[in-house]
This record gives sequence, C-alpha cells and structure tokens, in this order.
Amino acid sequence: MNRFKSSMLFLLRVATFILCMSCFFGLFGTKYPFLLRASRTTGVVAVSFTVIYVLMTKIYGGVDVGKRKSKPIVFSLALTLLFDDLIVHLLLCIMNTTVMHNGKFVYEYPALLLAVYLLQLLLAFIVAFGGNELYFRVNRPQQCLVIADNHENALRLIQKTNCFRRQYDFQQIALINQTDLLKMVDQAEAVFLCNLSPDQKAYLVEYCFKTKKDLYFEPEVVDVIALTKERIMFSDKTMIRCIAREMCYEERIVKRLGDVLISVLGLLLTSPILLLTALAIWLEDHGPVFYRQARATCNGKTFQVYKFRSMRQQDGHIHMSVTKNDSRITKVGRIIRKFRIDELPQLLNVLKGDMSIVGPRPEMVENVKKYTEDFPEFRYRLRVKAGLTGFAQIYGKYNTPPKEKLLMDMTYIQQYSLWLDIKLILRTVLVLLTPEESTEAFEVKDDRRESSAKEQKAGGDY
Repeated sequence: MNRFKSSMLFLLRVATFILCMSCFFGLFGTKYPFLLRASRTTGVVAVSFTVIYVLMTKIYGGVDVGKRKSKPIVFSLALTLLFDDLIVHLLLCIMNTTVMHNGKFVYEYPALLLAVYLLQLLLAFIVAFGGNELYFRVNRPQQCLVIADNHENALRLIQKTNCFRRQYDFQQIALINQTDLLKMVDQAEAVFLCNLSPDQKAYLVEYCFKTKKDLYFEPEVVDVIALTKERIMFSDKTMIRCIAREMCYEERIVKRLGDVLISVLGLLLTSPILLLTALAIWLEDHGPVFYRQARATCNGKTFQVYKFRSMRQQDGHIHMSVTKNDSRITKVGRIIRKFRIDELPQLLNVLKGDMSIVGPRPEMVENVKKYTEDFPEFRYRLRVKAGLTGFAQIYGKYNTPPKEKLLMDMTYIQQYSLWLDIKLILRTVLVLLTPEESTEAFEVKDDRRESSAKEQKAGGDY
C-alpha cells in the first residue's frame, strides 16, 4: 500500500509540473510560435524551466500532499512558480534580443506573464486542496500511541499536533512504567516518545524497529551532533565518525561577502519601508523610533542590536513577555511585528559585521547566562555569528522554548553550507507570507513566559 501511495504522489507531482510548464509554453506560444515546435530555443527554455522548478521545490517544498496542509502547499507552489516564471521569461526576452529584435533588448508581454502566473496559481490551488481531500479520503490517519513520563507532557505533545489530526489519530497515552507498555506498542501503527531518559528511549527505539512501527521522538543535542556522521571502515570494523563542524577560511570569506552584498541591497530596496515605518512610529506617540540593546554573538562577543520600537516606552509591566492582545504593543507595533518589519534595522548590524544574514537568533547577554545554566549546551550556538534569519527564526515562534531553539540553531551549525544559507534566505519569504504562525505570542497564563521575561528589560522586545 505504501509503495502504491508513493507512486501516486510521484505521478501527481509530475502531472503538476507538466501542467504548469504547459501553461507557460501554451500562452507564450501565442506570441512566440517557435516555442510550440522543436527548436534550440524551446529546448533551452524547457530545461531552464525544469531546473529552476526543481531547485525551488527543494527550497520551498513541492506538492507534499498528505504531509502538509493545503494552504502551505499553495504558498510554496506560488513562490516556486513566481521565481520560475520571472527568470525563464527574462531568459526568453534575452534570447529574443538577437532572434526577433536585431540586438535590442525588449522586456515583452508582462501582462501575458501575469496571465500565465494566475492560471498556474489556479492549478496549484486545485492540486493542493483537491489532492489533500482525495488523499485523506483514501488514507485514514495513523493510529498513534504516545509514551511519556507523565500525562501532562503527553497532552502537551498531542496539543502541538492538533493541526495534523488528519495524519495522526492519538488513541492512547501510555506511561513508561506501565506493565502492558509493549502490548500497547504492538497495537499501534506509530509511536511517539516524549520526555524519556536515554536508556528508556534506546530500548523503545530498538523494539519499534523490531516490530516495524513508525517512530517519532524528541532529539537531544547528541542527535544533532550526529547529523554530520559518516560511516568509516577500519578493515572489517565499522565506526561512525561525527565531524566537529566549523567553517573553513574560504567559507567565512564567501559568507561575509554575501552578508555585505545582501545587506546593502536589502537596505536600498527596503528604504521606502524603513522611512514610512520610522515616520509612523514617531507620529503615533512621538517616542524614539529605534531601540538598541546588548546582544551576544560569536564567541560571546556583545554588540548593540538595532530594531524598530514596537511597544510603548517602559511601564510597570515591562518585565513580562509579550502575550496575545498585549496592551503594551502600539498600533504600528502590531503591524511591524506581524510582518517582521521591526527586524529590518538589523541589516545595519549585518553591514557592520556584528551579525550575519543567516545564523542563530541574537540573544540578550543575560538570557545567554540563564539558558546556559539550564542547558550547558546553549554555549555551542555562540560558535557562529548571530543571524537575521535561520532555522529558529523560520520554524520557531516568539514563544518557542529555549531548548527547541537551541536544537534548531545547532542543526544549522552542524549542517552549514552555502546552499543551506540560500535555502533559508529564500524560505524567509514564505515566513513573511504566513505571519500568523511564526509570530505566535505567549498565552497570558503560559508559564513559559517567565523563562524569557528578562528579554523585555530595557526595552527588550520593543
């Protein structure tokens, strides 16, 4: 059944690609007839469209029916096709410089490009919503078992997966010390492990592998370190090598050059937004437009981070984290926080060399000390420069616990590559299109807000 399911999903992805490329060739073929017959230009355009489509789906995800909700799939395809259409259309115009315009570059038919894109968006909408609806009619959710150290942690995990109810049906909760634990594992199709000790986890991982159960568990630092593992053979002895990842000199040069280029372009392109935001903040309460605060970066070095002020000036509740409908946030602040506009001044930090475009989120010096006491591994994230975007900034939220952000930051450090930086930069665009998920604040009664209360000191999250 799984093999048949994989084949059907593969055919759906191929069909989606063929239909989207057919829209491009079909509509532009009305203006460029040579696109509808075999020619060198047609071949170049087809190959270019295919390569860019594949690269963009590697970054944003493709037609992940059954794995993601319909809306994220539509957004992913929308960005994939936007970049694909723009680049291939520009390439087509360049090739026509000599073919049709005697050496003169002409950017032609932008309205037709828009029509192509809108038709592709309609196809993406049909594929995402129709594909998911069909998939979940045919495939029932997995029958899942949660094994935890206590019911509270198990319920918290289940709450986190509420939006995936069509994929996972949590029918039972088991505590690690139950006598009938293995019998409950045998009855389940998938097993989730929550907050177990290494020995308990190792035993259950082995048992689930033996009984062919899908397994989900929370990673620890050792699991993230193992992301760089490779198998080494010493004669007939198998060993696993885990590389202590560190950027080489050439990678540092390329990363710094990229930081300077992107920060300069970013400041130029967003200058109208920067000016309008600064004016709006000042007009609302005539307070300061920016605030500066000491943050930690590579090797524990401190610097002054720049952000737009999104909260009123200090009052009696400044030591509390931001909550839903927080009265301290200004009207302008709600907008700029939602779309991450308050982070744009950090491009100046990147240009100065305090930060990088991609890297761990810059934490307050006081928070670094506090979190390191709770998680000694937290100091590992200071092996690289703090960043404007990264795993934690993209996949995390304002209320994501420190340990979860640590694991995401260490994943970036261990898996660093130029290609990964490019992927994360482009995926940031997707975050800006779905601000509701990435900017979720603490609940008023959420105890976790206490762990980050210090972040609000001295305008900590203005």
